[in-house]
Amino acid sequence: MRRRTFTVALSLLALIAVPAMAASEVPAGYYSDQKVVYQNDGGAPDNATYFKHILGNMKNHIEAVGKDHIQVRVVDFGDGVDLFKMASNDPKLAGQIDALKAEGVKFLICKNTLTQRKIDWHELHGVTEEDIVPSGVAELVRLQGMGFTYVHP
Repeated sequence: MRRRTFTVALSLLALIAVPAMAASEVPAGYYSDQKVVYQNDGGAPDNATYFKHILGNMKNHIEAVGKDHIQVRVVDFGDGVDLFKMASNDPKLAGQIDALKAEGVKFLICKNTLTQRKIDWHELHGVTEEDIVPSGVAELVRLQGMGFTYVHP
């Protein structure tokens, strides 16, 4: 009984100490500057739903922290490269990618994936030669070594 009372008291204290707030209500300075790297290796069996989810997470993340206080990299490899193939034929998806790029998000494409799957990067929405990195997994580790926090939604 004492343990349960203690747990309930802690839960109530947490609610009082950190009130829920919408991203637009986040007080200035609440979040420190952030560097984050998202892993996008797809979300089988339904990549379309996964891509919608990960792009939404990034948008919400930037809105919460503020675009001047966050650096976002997205390392795309394996099935994650399908995001850019799909966007070539889906204006809404292409618009979501373009909007994130306008907020400073950098999408990095794994050269190993392109080579193994025989994908021409010219056929991928919005991808330039500068966006291609030698290895997706090695890029994740490189960015973490540079202080980027790893996120894999």
